[in-house]
Amino acid sequence: MDFQQGLITTIHEYGISGNSLEGLHAGLKKRPTSILIPCLFEEFKRPAFKLIREVLRQLKGLDQLVVALSAKSFEEVLEARSFFVEMPFNVHVQWTNSPKVIELLKNQEKNGLDLLGTPGKGWAVWQGVGVATRTSEVIALFDADIRTFKPSYPSRMLLPLLDTSYGISYVKAFYSRLSIESNALQGRATRLFVGPLLTSLEQLFGKGPFLEYLDSFRYPLAGEFSFTRDLAMNMRIPCDWGLEIGLLSEVYKNVRTSKIAQVDLGIFDHKHKNIGETPKEGLQKMCTEILISVLRGLMEHQAQTLNDSQLANLEVLYRRVGQDRVKQFGLDSAINQLPYDRHEEELSVQKFAKILRPSVKNFLESPTTLQLPSWARVLACESSLQNDLMEAGLEEMPT
Repeated sequence: MDFQQGLITTIHEYGISGNSLEGLHAGLKKRPTSILIPCLFEEFKRPAFKLIREVLRQLKGLDQLVVALSAKSFEEVLEARSFFVEMPFNVHVQWTNSPKVIELLKNQEKNGLDLLGTPGKGWAVWQGVGVATRTSEVIALFDADIRTFKPSYPSRMLLPLLDTSYGISYVKAFYSRLSIESNALQGRATRLFVGPLLTSLEQLFGKGPFLEYLDSFRYPLAGEFSFTRDLAMNMRIPCDWGLEIGLLSEVYKNVRTSKIAQVDLGIFDHKHKNIGETPKEGLQKMCTEILISVLRGLMEHQAQTLNDSQLANLEVLYRRVGQDRVKQFGLDSAINQLPYDRHEEELSVQKFAKILRPSVKNFLESPTTLQLPSWARVLACESSLQNDLMEAGLEEMPT
């Protein structure tokens, strides 16, 4: 709880506004708006997605809900569509990996476009953006595993864009990641990796504009964000776990910081990922790809990269800052009477530190990674692809 402002406009949660949707309903009358949810079919079996559906059912005036679904069969698609059958607005279930979608996107290789990407959230988001921007001026994205979803989430994420007088183009969520069951701090990738990493890079390179920008976000890995159609159409979308940092890099390239806001959603919980036994598993794999995304952004926006001596410095700095953060989070937890396993947190920092050197070296050997082209780029080549993709995503049972 504070009222501080900085480079990025911060919309705080003062605990006064409650969960009323009246303001959002008035705002939805002003601009056609979509909500986008990328998901796997397994999410339909979990309580979180049912909670999200019941909250969204209360919305009046939403243009559409786009569900970018990865499914193994048409039967799963039918079940997903029936899940939303009673919603008071249009719901488009985009079968992202349907045979027709794969065929359509593969066919674009003739135009020099690689649109198949790596199956995952980034690819689903790219398809969902293509579908949503056909009719909507504002799009908000939420994951399907949010266990604390409530009316204030869509309201606070959308209202800054629906009120055009402030000129906001992009909104990023931040929140307190606490476990529903234990009240313990979550969000290790942000707390113990990205935060110390950015601090260490700033000590190496100084407060360059891109690093200062990333460090201005309270929760840079938040998977909840919203944006205008103009911005959405001009963003390249990464296909790996670097999605959130990669999108922040695209936002940095496309709009002024005065057009960006971050919004406090309060207490927030969703599925927790394990640290992983090897660098190719769990949070270690995720942080490897996040690191690469940060390094690519440094190259693009500050023309800076790490040499061998700086890499050694980064390893030392990261360990020191990470250990300092463990003590800080330990004290924060103790005063708030939250459970805290300091030993486990220290081990997490050690594991994250070990991925730095091999990840940086691999990146420097091959600094270009797959990003799906912006929709503006795609439509310049194939003007009907948005409509074609939507139709392919509605594939029916073969006869």
